[in-house]
Amino acid sequence: MIAAPVPENEVERLAALRRLLLLDTPPEERFDRIVEFAAGEFNVPIVLISLVDSDRLWLKAKIGLDVCEAPRSTSFCAHAIHAHEPMIVPDTALDPRFSDNPLVTGELGIRFYAGAPLALEDGHRLGTLCLIDTEPRTLDALDIAILGTLRDLVVSELKLK
Repeated sequence: MIAAPVPENEVERLAALRRLLLLDTPPEERFDRIVEFAAGEFNVPIVLISLVDSDRLWLKAKIGLDVCEAPRSTSFCAHAIHAHEPMIVPDTALDPRFSDNPLVTGELGIRFYAGAPLALEDGHRLGTLCLIDTEPRTLDALDIAILGTLRDLVVSELKLK
């Protein structure tokens, strides 16, 4: 497993994340509706709105998982926040960053990941809207565009808090 590097602007990124005052807050319908829509639109069992904190991945909204947080060290989203565009991993078992990750090899059995980074206008990427499946798959151009639109909706909601 290859851990994601820490972003060069980590101190500023974490400060921007904390200014949102969203970490460790209760679920909110405005975010829950987005993950529910995405799960149906993409026919995936797991959809998350994740925020990448200093040592954990915290889930603001989720479908298909019972946990509220996970270690940052094993998270796919910690990799995805380094990109401007969605990070799409069609088959995690074939990607050297993730093939021996316990989220892939263990009970959860993640085989597909698509994470669209949630970036504020200052450029800080705070987390992702991500789609997860237990089967390998791909996204076409229209799917990627829809994921981007939903990501933009999440970012708009983040700024409303």
